[in-house]
Amino acid sequence: MDLTTTYLGMKLRSPLVPSASPLSEDIDNIKRMEDAGAAAVVMHSLFEEQLHLERDELHHHLTQGSESFSEALTYFPDSINFRVGPETYLEHIHKAKQKVSIPIIASLNGSSVGGWTNYAKQIQQAGADALELNIYYVPTDIELTSNEIEQTYINILRAVKAAVSIPVAVKLSPYFTNMANMAKRLDETGADALVLFNRFYQPDINLNLLEVEPNVLLSTPQSMRLPLRWIAILYGRIHADLAATSGIHRGDDALKMLMAGAKIAMLCSVLLRHGINQIRVIEQEMREWMQKHEYESVQQMQGSMSQKHCPNPSAFERAQYMRSLSTYKPEWKADHDTSYYFG
Repeated sequence: MDLTTTYLGMKLRSPLVPSASPLSEDIDNIKRMEDAGAAAVVMHSLFEEQLHLERDELHHHLTQGSESFSEALTYFPDSINFRVGPETYLEHIHKAKQKVSIPIIASLNGSSVGGWTNYAKQIQQAGADALELNIYYVPTDIELTSNEIEQTYINILRAVKAAVSIPVAVKLSPYFTNMANMAKRLDETGADALVLFNRFYQPDINLNLLEVEPNVLLSTPQSMRLPLRWIAILYGRIHADLAATSGIHRGDDALKMLMAGAKIAMLCSVLLRHGINQIRVIEQEMREWMQKHEYESVQQMQGSMSQKHCPNPSAFERAQYMRSLSTYKPEWKADHDTSYYFG
């Protein structure tokens, strides 16, 4: 049985790739991922803010004692909040490449065009096999137009592609007016892959302390429906590889993403919940299903249930919206006949 796939021009032993997470901050964990069957590893992200912080700290020390406004530095997070600094990140990539034989994909997380994109070249020099751009952008300026926001993504990708020769993937959110058009524009700008989708931090309110507090919500298998849909729609319509992330917890989840058209299935929450060995469990579940249904290879199923090849292409569009609502049956029983409206 052949589980090999290609992603970003690299041949991988399977489609299972751990995505960016705190797990990869430990080199030993990266080795454990390889031993458990990971085909590649996406490193934890280096944030644009970390590079800005390093720059401002340097400026502070160079201007100490002059007429500078040093109190402005208090608006930046203390460097202790970042567990891995920029220079340490480069060394981390170098050490990981020495420790494992699988591809190492670096991750840059930012939202603007600037000096942080130039850091991509240093990441390449450190030995990364590819680079994933996680463009995490929550626009709050009501004067900012959708066209300006989308152009920022294009400009970031163009700047990074000009700085490196290694493959570049773009990790996206689904919040575009026309996701298909945005995918097409990124593809034409040179994205080697699109990773669908990143998960936005969602703040919560602590009612006892009356404070807004951060929290991380791990995904559930239900989270996979959104990337599944868009991967199926985009398959065969753009040249860039498609990577699925969010909600992949079982072998069945990975198989569905591959059938929709994904080249790889990325794992994160399941590893944080149940441990790195789940990579091995998910691969075994995939093998058992493929054997039972007489699939000889991953390539045989990739894109087989995409919109392009699906017997009912409208299943991914609005046409099925009314049908899905009208056929839904509530789990509780009404005392008398009534009509239900889903708003």
